[in-house]
Amino acid sequence: MKKDIKKSLILNYDAIKRLMTKVDNILISKKEFEEWLTNEYKLLKEKETKKSIIFRYASLSKLMKVVNIEQINNNNKFKEWFNYKFEIEREEELFLKNLIKENKIYLANYNEQTLIVKFIGRILNKIKFSNKYVKDWYGYKIDCILNGYFLSGEPDFIVAKGIETPETPYFFMQEYKKAVNPTGNPEYQVLAAMLAAITLNKTNTIRGGYIIGQYWKFMIMKKLENGNYEYFVSKGFDCLDFDELKKIYIYLQTVKHLYCK
Repeated sequence: MKKDIKKSLILNYDAIKRLMTKVDNILISKKEFEEWLTNEYKLLKEKETKKSIIFRYASLSKLMKVVNIEQINNNNKFKEWFNYKFEIEREEELFLKNLIKENKIYLANYNEQTLIVKFIGRILNKIKFSNKYVKDWYGYKIDCILNGYFLSGEPDFIVAKGIETPETPYFFMQEYKKAVNPTGNPEYQVLAAMLAAITLNKTNTIRGGYIIGQYWKFMIMKKLENGNYEYFVSKGFDCLDFDELKKIYIYLQTVKHLYCK
Protein backbone atom coordinates (compact mmCIF):
# COMPACT_ATOMS: atom_id res chain seq x y z
CA MET A 1 0.00 0.00 0.00
CA LYS A 2 2.77 2.48 0.94
CA LYS A 3 4.47 2.22 -2.45
CA ASP A 4 1.21 3.23 -4.16
CA ILE A 5 0.84 6.47 -2.19
CA LYS A 6 3.12 9.12 -3.63
CA LYS A 7 1.54 12.32 -2.31
CA SER A 8 -0.05 13.76 0.81
CA LEU A 9 -3.68 12.89 1.45
CA ILE A 10 -5.75 15.79 2.79
CA LEU A 11 -8.58 14.58 5.00
CA ASN A 12 -11.80 16.50 4.55
CA TYR A 13 -15.01 16.06 6.57
CA ASP A 14 -16.35 13.27 4.36
CA ALA A 15 -13.07 11.32 4.54
CA ILE A 16 -12.97 11.54 8.34
CA LYS A 17 -16.63 10.49 8.50
CA ARG A 18 -15.82 7.39 6.45
CA LEU A 19 -12.95 6.60 8.81
CA MET A 20 -15.14 6.94 11.90
CA THR A 21 -17.55 4.32 10.55
CA LYS A 22 -14.67 1.86 10.83
CA VAL A 23 -14.26 2.50 14.56
CA ASP A 24 -16.63 0.53 16.82
CA ASN A 25 -15.59 1.11 20.43
CA ILE A 26 -12.23 -0.58 19.74
CA LEU A 27 -9.01 0.55 18.14
CA ILE A 28 -9.03 0.14 14.38
CA SER A 29 -6.59 -2.52 13.19
CA LYS A 30 -3.55 -1.66 11.11
CA LYS A 31 -4.92 -3.71 8.23
CA GLU A 32 -8.29 -1.94 8.32
CA PHE A 33 -6.59 1.45 8.46
CA GLU A 34 -4.37 0.64 5.46
CA GLU A 35 -7.40 -0.57 3.51
CA TRP A 36 -9.25 2.64 4.34
CA LEU A 37 -6.24 4.81 3.45
CA THR A 38 -5.75 2.99 0.13
CA ASN A 39 -9.41 3.50 -0.74
CA GLU A 40 -9.21 7.20 0.10
CA TYR A 41 -6.17 7.53 -2.15
CA LYS A 42 -8.07 5.85 -4.99
CA LEU A 43 -10.97 8.26 -4.49
CA LEU A 44 -8.51 11.18 -4.61
CA LYS A 45 -6.96 9.91 -7.85
CA GLU A 46 -10.39 9.47 -9.42
CA LYS A 47 -11.27 13.03 -8.50
CA GLU A 48 -8.01 14.33 -9.95
CA THR A 49 -8.52 12.37 -13.17
CA LYS A 50 -11.81 14.18 -13.76
CA LYS A 51 -9.90 17.48 -13.61
CA SER A 52 -6.79 16.65 -15.58
CA ILE A 53 -5.58 17.60 -19.04
CA ILE A 54 -3.02 15.57 -20.98
CA PHE A 55 -1.11 17.77 -23.43
CA ARG A 56 -1.72 15.38 -26.32
CA TYR A 57 -5.49 15.69 -25.92
CA ALA A 58 -5.64 19.39 -25.06
CA SER A 59 -8.12 21.65 -26.80
CA LEU A 60 -8.72 25.36 -26.46
CA SER A 61 -12.09 24.75 -24.79
CA LYS A 62 -10.44 22.49 -22.19
CA LEU A 63 -7.68 25.02 -21.49
CA MET A 64 -10.23 27.81 -21.09
CA LYS A 65 -11.73 25.85 -18.19
CA VAL A 66 -8.36 26.20 -16.46
CA VAL A 67 -7.49 29.82 -17.29
CA ASN A 68 -8.75 32.75 -19.32
CA ILE A 69 -6.63 32.54 -22.46
CA GLU A 70 -6.91 34.34 -25.78
CA GLN A 71 -4.98 34.42 -29.03
CA ILE A 72 -3.92 37.94 -30.05
CA ASN A 73 -2.94 38.86 -33.61
CA ASN A 74 0.12 41.04 -33.11
CA ASN A 75 3.24 40.30 -35.17
CA ASN A 76 5.15 43.00 -33.27
CA LYS A 77 5.46 40.55 -30.37
CA PHE A 78 7.97 38.60 -32.47
CA LYS A 79 10.07 41.69 -33.29
CA GLU A 80 12.82 41.03 -30.73
CA TRP A 81 12.95 37.32 -31.53
CA PHE A 82 12.88 37.58 -35.32
CA ASN A 83 15.20 40.60 -35.56
CA TYR A 84 18.04 39.09 -33.54
CA LYS A 85 21.32 39.40 -35.43
CA PHE A 86 22.75 35.98 -36.06
CA GLU A 87 25.31 35.63 -38.82
CA ILE A 88 24.80 32.34 -40.60
CA GLU A 89 28.02 30.83 -41.96
CA ARG A 90 28.62 29.42 -45.43
CA GLU A 91 28.90 25.88 -44.08
CA GLU A 92 25.49 26.25 -42.40
CA GLU A 93 23.94 27.49 -45.64
CA LEU A 94 25.28 24.45 -47.49
CA PHE A 95 23.91 22.19 -44.76
CA LEU A 96 20.43 23.70 -45.15
CA LYS A 97 20.54 23.53 -48.96
CA ASN A 98 21.53 19.86 -48.87
CA LEU A 99 18.82 19.15 -46.33
CA ILE A 100 16.19 20.52 -48.71
CA LYS A 101 17.72 18.71 -51.68
CA GLU A 102 17.71 15.36 -49.88
CA ASN A 103 14.15 15.61 -48.57
CA LYS A 104 12.10 17.85 -50.87
CA ILE A 105 10.56 15.07 -52.95
CA TYR A 106 9.84 12.77 -50.03
CA LEU A 107 9.01 14.97 -47.04
CA ALA A 108 5.27 15.16 -47.72
CA ASN A 109 5.03 11.37 -47.42
CA TYR A 110 7.18 10.95 -44.31
CA ASN A 111 5.55 9.56 -41.21
CA GLU A 112 6.30 11.44 -37.99
CA GLN A 113 9.29 9.32 -36.99
CA THR A 114 10.92 9.63 -40.41
CA LEU A 115 10.31 13.38 -40.44
CA ILE A 116 12.06 13.68 -37.08
CA VAL A 117 15.07 11.54 -37.97
CA LYS A 118 15.69 12.76 -41.51
CA PHE A 119 14.87 16.44 -41.19
CA ILE A 120 13.88 18.03 -37.88
CA GLY A 121 16.39 16.19 -35.71
CA ARG A 122 19.25 17.12 -37.99
CA ILE A 123 18.44 20.81 -37.62
CA LEU A 124 18.13 20.59 -33.84
CA ASN A 125 21.40 18.67 -33.56
CA LYS A 126 23.15 21.21 -35.78
CA ILE A 127 22.15 24.01 -33.42
CA LYS A 128 23.50 22.12 -30.37
CA PHE A 129 21.29 23.48 -27.62
CA SER A 130 23.22 21.64 -24.90
CA ASN A 131 25.70 23.43 -22.66
CA LYS A 132 26.74 23.22 -19.00
CA TYR A 133 23.39 24.48 -17.72
CA VAL A 134 20.84 23.91 -20.49
CA LYS A 135 20.17 21.01 -22.84
CA ASP A 136 17.61 19.54 -25.17
CA TRP A 137 15.14 16.91 -23.93
CA TYR A 138 13.03 14.55 -26.01
CA GLY A 139 9.82 12.98 -24.72
CA TYR A 140 10.34 13.85 -21.05
CA LYS A 141 7.31 14.37 -18.83
CA ILE A 142 6.45 17.66 -17.17
CA ASP A 143 3.40 18.39 -15.05
CA CYS A 144 1.88 20.95 -12.72
CA ILE A 145 -1.30 21.81 -10.87
CA LEU A 146 -2.92 25.02 -12.10
CA ASN A 147 -6.20 26.34 -10.71
CA GLY A 148 -7.18 22.89 -9.50
CA TYR A 149 -6.35 21.11 -12.79
CA PHE A 150 -3.53 18.63 -13.26
CA LEU A 151 -1.67 19.36 -16.52
CA SER A 152 0.80 16.76 -17.75
CA GLY A 153 2.41 15.41 -20.86
CA GLU A 154 5.58 14.56 -22.73
CA PRO A 155 6.46 17.30 -25.23
CA ASP A 156 8.43 16.10 -28.22
CA PHE A 157 11.21 18.65 -27.68
CA ILE A 158 12.10 20.87 -24.74
CA VAL A 159 15.04 23.19 -24.12
CA ALA A 160 15.42 23.41 -20.35
CA LYS A 161 17.70 23.47 -17.35
CA GLY A 162 17.98 20.19 -15.49
CA ILE A 163 20.27 17.28 -14.68
CA GLU A 164 18.16 14.14 -14.91
CA THR A 165 14.84 15.69 -15.92
CA PRO A 166 13.83 19.07 -17.40
CA GLU A 167 13.28 21.47 -14.49
CA THR A 168 13.14 24.98 -15.97
CA PRO A 169 11.74 24.90 -19.53
CA TYR A 170 12.60 27.74 -21.92
CA PHE A 171 11.26 26.51 -25.24
CA PHE A 172 9.02 23.78 -26.69
CA MET A 173 8.70 22.31 -30.14
CA GLN A 174 5.61 20.16 -30.25
CA GLU A 175 4.00 17.52 -32.40
CA TYR A 176 5.79 16.65 -35.58
CA LYS A 177 2.68 15.87 -37.66
CA LYS A 178 1.86 15.45 -41.30
CA ALA A 179 -1.45 17.26 -40.68
CA VAL A 180 -3.92 18.24 -38.01
CA ASN A 181 -6.05 15.25 -37.10
CA PRO A 182 -9.22 14.75 -35.04
CA THR A 183 -7.31 13.46 -32.00
CA GLY A 184 -5.42 16.68 -31.40
CA ASN A 185 -4.33 20.08 -32.60
CA PRO A 186 -0.58 20.74 -32.16
CA GLU A 187 -1.21 24.42 -31.43
CA TYR A 188 -3.29 23.59 -28.36
CA GLN A 189 -0.97 20.78 -27.32
CA VAL A 190 1.99 23.11 -27.12
CA LEU A 191 -0.20 25.73 -25.39
CA ALA A 192 -0.88 23.25 -22.59
CA ALA A 193 2.85 22.60 -22.21
CA MET A 194 3.57 26.33 -22.17
CA LEU A 195 0.97 26.89 -19.46
CA ALA A 196 2.68 24.23 -17.37
CA ALA A 197 6.09 25.83 -17.98
CA ILE A 198 4.98 29.29 -16.86
CA THR A 199 3.52 27.73 -13.72
CA LEU A 200 6.66 25.70 -12.98
CA ASN A 201 9.05 28.57 -13.76
CA LYS A 202 6.97 31.17 -11.90
CA THR A 203 7.54 33.52 -14.85
CA ASN A 204 5.20 35.35 -17.19
CA THR A 205 6.61 34.47 -20.66
CA ILE A 206 7.42 31.27 -22.53
CA ARG A 207 8.18 30.49 -26.17
CA GLY A 208 7.54 27.52 -28.38
CA GLY A 209 6.45 26.32 -31.77
CA TYR A 210 4.94 23.47 -33.69
CA ILE A 211 5.38 21.75 -37.02
CA ILE A 212 2.80 20.44 -39.45
CA GLY A 213 4.47 18.75 -42.38
CA GLN A 214 6.76 21.29 -44.04
CA TYR A 215 5.37 24.31 -42.19
CA TRP A 216 6.79 25.65 -38.93
CA LYS A 217 5.07 28.19 -36.67
CA PHE A 218 6.45 29.92 -33.59
CA MET A 219 4.55 30.99 -30.50
CA ILE A 220 4.82 33.29 -27.50
CA MET A 221 2.65 33.03 -24.39
CA LYS A 222 2.35 35.73 -21.74
CA LYS A 223 0.71 35.72 -18.34
CA LEU A 224 -0.89 39.08 -17.58
CA GLU A 225 -0.95 40.84 -14.21
CA ASN A 226 -4.66 40.04 -13.81
CA GLY A 227 -3.92 36.30 -14.09
CA ASN A 228 -5.24 35.94 -17.64
CA TYR A 229 -3.12 34.63 -20.51
CA GLU A 230 -2.62 35.67 -24.10
CA TYR A 231 -0.65 34.01 -26.85
CA PHE A 232 0.68 34.91 -30.28
CA VAL A 233 1.29 32.69 -33.31
CA SER A 234 3.64 33.59 -36.14
CA LYS A 235 2.99 33.02 -39.80
CA GLY A 236 3.95 29.64 -41.19
CA PHE A 237 7.48 29.16 -42.55
CA ASP A 238 8.00 26.66 -45.37
CA CYS A 239 11.04 24.57 -44.50
CA LEU A 240 11.42 23.42 -48.13
CA ASP A 241 12.06 27.00 -49.23
CA PHE A 242 15.72 27.90 -48.67
CA ASP A 243 15.16 31.51 -47.57
CA GLU A 244 12.46 30.46 -45.13
CA LEU A 245 14.48 27.53 -43.81
CA LYS A 246 17.30 29.98 -43.08
CA LYS A 247 14.84 32.02 -41.02
CA ILE A 248 13.73 28.93 -39.11
CA TYR A 249 17.36 28.08 -38.39
CA ILE A 250 18.18 31.61 -37.25
CA TYR A 251 15.07 31.82 -35.04
CA LEU A 252 16.08 28.59 -33.31
CA GLN A 253 19.60 29.92 -32.85
CA THR A 254 18.02 33.01 -31.29
CA VAL A 255 16.24 30.80 -28.76
CA LYS A 256 19.61 29.32 -27.83
CA HIS A 257 21.54 32.58 -27.59
CA LEU A 258 18.91 35.02 -26.34
CA TYR A 259 16.35 33.15 -24.25
CA CYS A 260 18.04 30.09 -22.74
CA LYS A 261 19.76 31.80 -19.84
